[in-house]
Amino acid sequence: MDSLSYVVGFIFAAISIIAVIYSRELSGLVQQAAILLQAGSAMGMVFAGDFLSVFIFWEILAISSLVLIWQGGADAKGPGYRYALLHILGGAFLLAGIAFQYAATGSLAVGLAEPGVTTLLFLIGIGVNAAVVPLHAWLPDSYPRSTVVGSVVLCVFTTKAAIYLLARTLPGLELVMYLGAVMVVYGIVFAILQDDMRTLLSYHIVSQVGYMVAAIGIGTELAIDGGIAHLFNHILYKALLFMVAGVIIYRTGYHRLSELGGLWRTMPLTFGCCLIASAAIAGVPGFNGYVSKELIVGAAAESGFFVLETLLLIGSIGTFLSFVKFNYYAFVKEREPPPSSDPPVSMQVAMVAAASACIVLGVFPGLLFALLPYPVTHDVFSISHILELLITFSGLILLLWVARNLSRPITYIPPDVMDGYRAAGRGITWFATVTLPAAAGFLGGSLSRITRTAAWASANPGLALEIGARDVLSRAMTVLGDESRSGDQKEVLMALKDQYPSPRPGGAGAGFGMFLVAMVLFLYFLSDVLL
Repeated sequence: MDSLSYVVGFIFAAISIIAVIYSRELSGLVQQAAILLQAGSAMGMVFAGDFLSVFIFWEILAISSLVLIWQGGADAKGPGYRYALLHILGGAFLLAGIAFQYAATGSLAVGLAEPGVTTLLFLIGIGVNAAVVPLHAWLPDSYPRSTVVGSVVLCVFTTKAAIYLLARTLPGLELVMYLGAVMVVYGIVFAILQDDMRTLLSYHIVSQVGYMVAAIGIGTELAIDGGIAHLFNHILYKALLFMVAGVIIYRTGYHRLSELGGLWRTMPLTFGCCLIASAAIAGVPGFNGYVSKELIVGAAAESGFFVLETLLLIGSIGTFLSFVKFNYYAFVKEREPPPSSDPPVSMQVAMVAAASACIVLGVFPGLLFALLPYPVTHDVFSISHILELLITFSGLILLLWVARNLSRPITYIPPDVMDGYRAAGRGITWFATVTLPAAAGFLGGSLSRITRTAAWASANPGLALEIGARDVLSRAMTVLGDESRSGDQKEVLMALKDQYPSPRPGGAGAGFGMFLVAMVLFLYFLSDVLL
């Protein structure tokens, strides 16, 4: 076990304890078992030393996630199936990558992926679980459909286990860096447009994991430290945000921001925890999210990736705006709040524990730096940068406050990649259930008619040929309007058909044999051409 396994395993264990405490009031036996299986498989993957063990735990993680999704009820059935399909695909690519890795190295030890096809297979396989755009569609489709407890657990393990494996296999791959940048911006844009709380938070997972992916793509020691630190911090504040959303749903029954307002009066503790988590995810100085984002942005600047640095900063601004919206519409907006109150004690303890960690690690980042794979020498508390961020955030708050009466929550749900996947799925289903059976019926009927005609003609090929020719001639005369000659041909045709196959009994054998020989030769020629 090295420092990378240790730090990821540590946060997985810590958040598992918090999640179990949070779920005490709401979880049944199946859900509790799935939570423990999820945590155990994620930690098993982190501490595994060979790719075969990694793959086994990877699949157990997917199965336990599916159980948690389906615990959400009837609405979770479709998203669960789509989750399963995409993760089966991702698992297949990962297994293929492991096979190519073994073929190239002769070893299953976890390590850097071999260049070429192996790298591509690993990238796709890991990319599904890491929610890399456009393979991310399963995440905002399924996580909001789980139970309030299930969402807290789901937001932690699957994507972060993928980040861990990405750091093990593909650090320093420039393509990974650009994919991360796309995730940051894409996730922010779709998050801002959401009205459903957990869908908004799900798109923020895509965006925040994008920071980690970009950091691993940069590949320097500072970047890897930043990516793993952000993994650590993201687990804390994102789990806290899902806890807050879960408490709101549990106490009010509402999922959408447009249905809420004024909750700060009836749920003050929940509001306080939400403010802390929002500041952390937005990268406000003094909270843990700022520390890890500063490491990643600093790594991008040191490596000369200034476009990436700009996109990461834009992501932070977008995140800040998104959570100003979240807090305003859920808690601050003047509205008579629905009947509500802060949650039971166990849920409060879990939220306060996560919120406290967000503050402590933001004020004393050395506690986290001591766990990271490489020594951290970067100054995260640069006065100029802190002032920059504070001025930017203050200006945004002022602007939003002035325009608060002009804004309305967006209730239109914009289409995402999953809509394209679902349309493609409906097309494939229609093709399989309508087009293919129709084509099969047509081909089957055609082959049956050909076979019957061939068998009939084989009884007396000469007479059959004459009948066929006269039939064509009769039809042609009918089309041309020569009714008298057509009638004569029909009479002759009827007479020939009446005496078919032959006036000589037993005359069919030779013709049928010739037909069989011809068919055998044809099939032999066809197989030679195709094979």
